[in-house]
Amino acid sequence: MKNLFALYCHWPYCLSKCPYCDFYSLPIRPYNETLFLDRYKKEIALIPNTQKLSSIFFGGGTPSLMPIPFIEEILNAIYKHFHVSKNVEISIEANPDAIDLNKMISLKNLGFNRISLGIQSLNETALRFLGRRHSLKTARQRIKEAISCFHNVSIDLIYALPQQTWEMWEEELSAALEFHLPHYSLYQLTIEENTPFFNKKILIPDDITARTLFLNTIQKMDAAGVPLYEVSNFSKPGFECLHNQTYWRGKDYAGIGPAAHSRLGLVALENPRNIDAWLKGNKIQTTLSKKQKEEERILMGLRQKEGIEIKHISPTSISSAVQKGWIFQKGNRIYPTNEGLVMLNSLILELWP
Repeated sequence: MKNLFALYCHWPYCLSKCPYCDFYSLPIRPYNETLFLDRYKKEIALIPNTQKLSSIFFGGGTPSLMPIPFIEEILNAIYKHFHVSKNVEISIEANPDAIDLNKMISLKNLGFNRISLGIQSLNETALRFLGRRHSLKTARQRIKEAISCFHNVSIDLIYALPQQTWEMWEEELSAALEFHLPHYSLYQLTIEENTPFFNKKILIPDDITARTLFLNTIQKMDAAGVPLYEVSNFSKPGFECLHNQTYWRGKDYAGIGPAAHSRLGLVALENPRNIDAWLKGNKIQTTLSKKQKEEERILMGLRQKEGIEIKHISPTSISSAVQKGWIFQKGNRIYPTNEGLVMLNSLILELWP
């Protein structure tokens, strides 16, 4: 596997907070641009630059709300501090109501070569349920604009909504596939604590329905030439998200911005989920044990179709998981089956009790 080292930049603001979201994000408010930029630059300067940077990812929140000169300053600081791969993947997340074609062109001119659009649904009723601000018309327009500007375009969609049937979801999937995008992130709706959906006791489909939706999605995407490569991600060959693969393969990564995380060897760093505390430079540092690091490798690696090496996993556990149809073994690697991905939490407990 190629050497990977990723940098994640977290932007905390959105135009509004969606009722299902538990990421650290806040409705946009006035902020001191100078203080923010100074903090980002100081964080960059503190990261060891002994590894070549293979990916840069601006996430959030809604980082497409960041002013172009602001983004340019951060990128300049990154390029000044790091050895950056000539094939670096530079991604940004954007919401349809927080970007337009002109801004996409500006981002491309800054060196961005991948964009991920938070569409979330291609159904007007579902968009309203999910608390999205944009219309279906705007969503479709932004996808077309992104295609005209970037070679590597991804969209996020959420399924397994309350009372959603396979026929309803398949209609959305078919509409999404008509754009012939190289990458799709397809997430089942989960109800997280301390979100409005949790407080409203929103009921999502039962496990049997969710399983059917997931397995049918895999089949349909595979038939369209966009196979699953990670439990929620599908891509044409060669368009897998390099940045996320860094996490899933257990490679080193650094995070800047409020609530961002880093893994540098056995050192784990966590920035506070509070802007004032982040601006003061506060962060939590812990040292992982080798056992904890191995647990992370298994937790993250089994999300991928490419699987993991079997080191440190007992042959008895592997044999049991194989018999259950959750994995198969080839040489010194194990690979999750589709059924294994359905039962991912149970599979992990089977292999790493």
